[in-house]
Amino acid sequence: MAERDSSEGYNDILYQQHGQVATITLNRPERRNPIGPRTVGELLHALGRARDEESVRVVVLTGAGKYFSAGGDLSQMGGGGSPLQSGESAFTRAGSFVDLNLMLVGRGIGKPTVARVNGPALAGGLGLVVACDLAIASDEAFFATPEINVGLWPMMIMSTLFRNVPRKRAMELILTGERIDAAEAARIGIINRAVPADRLDAEVDELCQKLIAKSPAVMRLGLDAFHAMQDLPLEPALRFLEEQLGRVLLTEDAAEGLSAFLQKRPPVWRGR
Repeated sequence: MAERDSSEGYNDILYQQHGQVATITLNRPERRNPIGPRTVGELLHALGRARDEESVRVVVLTGAGKYFSAGGDLSQMGGGGSPLQSGESAFTRAGSFVDLNLMLVGRGIGKPTVARVNGPALAGGLGLVVACDLAIASDEAFFATPEINVGLWPMMIMSTLFRNVPRKRAMELILTGERIDAAEAARIGIINRAVPADRLDAEVDELCQKLIAKSPAVMRLGLDAFHAMQDLPLEPALRFLEEQLGRVLLTEDAAEGLSAFLQKRPPVWRGR
């Protein structure tokens, strides 16, 4: 499939599909790709498009220019941007920056999300990275939760940061606001790995092709099951996953995968 640019109607992002990969790019490089209410709305819309487009198998999230994202647009959060609308409070406006970052990326899509971290990922930008299923970063990227330095606290980011990073290390990042490089981000679990900047595209493409080679039906069931069970206590989680395993075994792709294994041939997925 030729590359399709379907970005018409978006102001802050680009939406492109190349083959079976949809790439969503934060596209305000002159502002270091800030995340404001309009950006959140556009990201949600683009993720819905990728979810509903049957030919899309993997979603890549990245940034234009030298930054992945510097995080929330503080000028809008603090009242320096557009005025509050009727019925809007500073609380609800601030919340619009983080709901997507930490709760909705990957949830309900049924397709793997990959963060292509081309540069610094700070605050809400880091939240986007840890919310994705997988992440590969350029060795020129760095990461931080600098909210404490401007009298703020990464409330929503904590919900996913502590699911990826050990408690003491995550708390150190939050309390100090200090930066870490890509190698350290990989060591503590923020990203899967750091690669040389000139290898970033090739590494992300290789990962996407590995994911595309798997059953889309099983991928969807597995990802949905993961997001549903991750906050359950152990026994309810096991009971839920037992039921989901039964659903997987009933798919045509599971039958095809087992047959292909026994017959020592590559499987031909039907997505059912």
